[in-house]
Amino acid sequence: MRIETPATPGIVSRPDVMYGKPVIEGTRITVELIMERVAAGWTIDEIRDSYPHLTREQIAAVLDHAAGLVRPEAPCAIEHATGERIVD
Repeated sequence: MRIETPATPGIVSRPDVMYGKPVIEGTRITVELIMERVAAGWTIDEIRDSYPHLTREQIAAVLDHAAGLVRPEAPCAIEHATGERIVD
């Protein structure tokens, strides 16, 4: 199954990088990794201390991307393994 998510500037997904997971452009740092840190209570400053090459804008792009995934007005197109396209 493949899920098409709304485009977020600064967040990319390529099959040859981190198994196609969304990453911060120009890095191998996944949206998932940053969101796990946020869920664990890390602040933006703590994330930047651990990943000093990341900017506040890149971290904001991760948060925006994650918010877009749960935003009810943002439809998400889903393609089943059979090729059937389903839109919620």
